[in-house]
Amino acid sequence: MKHLKAATVLATTIGLVGLPSVASADATAGRGGPPVATVASGLSGPRQVNDYIGDRLVVAESDSGEISSVDLHTGAVKTLLSGLFGPQGVAYSDGLLYVAVGGPPPPEEGPQPPPGAKTAVLAIAKPGGPVLKTIDLLAYELKHNPDGQVQFVDGQAVDALSNPYSVLAQDKRVLVADAGANDVLAIDKHSGRISTFFVPPTVKQSEDPLCTAQAQANPGTKGCDAVPTGVVQGPDGLLYVSTLGALTPGASRVYVLTQSGRVVRVIDDLDGATSVEVDKNGAVYVTELLAGAPEGPPPANFDPSTIGQIVRIDKHGHRTYAQVTTPSSVEIEDGQLYSTANSVALDPSMPADGQLVRVGPKAFTPAKG
Repeated sequence: MKHLKAATVLATTIGLVGLPSVASADATAGRGGPPVATVASGLSGPRQVNDYIGDRLVVAESDSGEISSVDLHTGAVKTLLSGLFGPQGVAYSDGLLYVAVGGPPPPEEGPQPPPGAKTAVLAIAKPGGPVLKTIDLLAYELKHNPDGQVQFVDGQAVDALSNPYSVLAQDKRVLVADAGANDVLAIDKHSGRISTFFVPPTVKQSEDPLCTAQAQANPGTKGCDAVPTGVVQGPDGLLYVSTLGALTPGASRVYVLTQSGRVVRVIDDLDGATSVEVDKNGAVYVTELLAGAPEGPPPANFDPSTIGQIVRIDKHGHRTYAQVTTPSSVEIEDGQLYSTANSVALDPSMPADGQLVRVGPKAFTPAKG
């Protein structure tokens, strides 16, 4: 699937209107507070959330084109960068923000960037601005096409698109999960040189019976496109890459990799994974943006706030689930789990109240959403 278009898929397949808030607790709720507590509201299309300075997190607000910080004690939101078109991912390292700016949607699916706007790039900026440099990820995709897939437009073979979605800043490089290009790229911090780090494989029908020709994959693809959405480093020094799996139930994966990109193990049978995080005990947390969404028109009494969940997979493989409305990203700070919520609007005319929430251990139960 060459566009990561979760918001469009939600709106067209569910047809719901608006999203209620997922929690009403205040930002002072601690480990003994509500299972899910609101830390900050009023975010506009929150996507990736990541570590920042002190007791603050940084979040990419895709709908407003801003990068903001959130104080975890007060809930105060401060704009660090603005004027971007569709920022999806963000990381902070050595005084700089590394921002994955997504590619534009097809004209029939959403607003187009204004003239001169940079899209499908890694933007490097100081908090507060300005943007110091942009690295063209689409140009790399057009030249190298790491996944080897080709689209046909008006009978002509053209290469795939780039839609960078998540960022991991390391000491010497920045890793970018490019959902449009179906790969994870490595960008050298010093030279800006791009290289292919990891190309997750297409999920075959033999692995998931639903990965047929009807799957939301690139035309001509046999199976479900991987669509990488998240990349983090665990406390074990390994890298964890989540994939969307063409929005096909069970086709999402988390690939566990060495620092050189060799696959160590695979966590499968996930649904619509949009991010991954790992705690100090080795438990893996995965956001499933679409969990609980009905097939076709929803029933009259359907509650849209029940769409979405976080899956916790302990080191023994045991799974538990926390219900959070349309979560797009998770981050662990000071031993506590934080997630974005209300990340997408089910009706574009009624923007959702994007939130950052704290998810406590009691939120996780054996019941799957």
